[in-house]
Amino acid sequence: MSLLIPALLFTALPGALGLDVPANVRQFYNDVKAKGKCDNKLSSGFYNDEFGGPDMSYCGDHMADSGIIYLTGPSKGTKSSGMFSNMDVDCDGTQAPINGDTRCGDTPQTQSRTSARLTVAGYNAGISDLNPHIHPYVVFGNSGENGKGFPTFEPSEYGMEMASVMAVVCGDKMFYGVWGDENADNGPRPSVGEVSLSLATACYGQKMSGRDEDGSSHNDYDVLYIGFTGKDAVPGAKGANWAAGSFDEFHSSIKSLGDKLVSKIGSGGSGSSPTTTSAAAPTATATCKWAGHCLGATCSTADDCSDDLTCRDNKCAVRT
Repeated sequence: MSLLIPALLFTALPGALGLDVPANVRQFYNDVKAKGKCDNKLSSGFYNDEFGGPDMSYCGDHMADSGIIYLTGPSKGTKSSGMFSNMDVDCDGTQAPINGDTRCGDTPQTQSRTSARLTVAGYNAGISDLNPHIHPYVVFGNSGENGKGFPTFEPSEYGMEMASVMAVVCGDKMFYGVWGDENADNGPRPSVGEVSLSLATACYGQKMSGRDEDGSSHNDYDVLYIGFTGKDAVPGAKGANWAAGSFDEFHSSIKSLGDKLVSKIGSGGSGSSPTTTSAAAPTATATCKWAGHCLGATCSTADDCSDDLTCRDNKCAVRT
């Protein structure tokens, strides 16, 4: 992956430098891609775009050991196996362009509200909704409100909270955003891989656009979207500068929380950085064959744990 920074058309490119991908996140990216499949598909049957099939899944392989949900491609043996998602632009929310930016324009599917509007308005932080020109938000989850029979996924059922911090690996850089919207079933297919205009611009430059035109999306399947479960991922009213006037201003306000969250990725589970444990732990970790159910994972009974691990105090542990 490489970060391309085209000529600036409107103002300084938001997040032009981005964040270096931490070693543990880069390792996670490579491990997931090499594995080429998801064992714990929380919901499947989604499309990256009109060119591929319904082979995208919300993956929960590392919910137990890292507290994350991410988008991944199909099992090995297909053209896009081991891949991630693409990136399209979402313009929902407060329609207040900056410096005459017209890239959202009058797109037919744009709505004047996001799924996070009630949460954000409830913060009483000076805004009534997210602004796609300012706030880096991720469209995550798929609703079925129009009854088309598409597959659905509700992240909140698995512990994610609206307006929680997310991480996006794109163009060999990493950015933080918030879970701000969901994919509605008002299009021709149940789609995934969409972010606000500001975040798309930070990733791939001013060519990104909400308009339906050539080059307005990033069509390679190499973007990793990571959602974090639990209340610790929510900045709340005072943990983010919701009234920020620019992408960089808002992004910097959630960076410390984002750094804390991504540091947990690879803290346990198969193919991740080793967990600090007792002397007996390396043997159990090395032979763990059930990702997400390894040493330290949450459990109810021994059946929830991989290999010869047992369940002790609601954690998978080495048998004594």
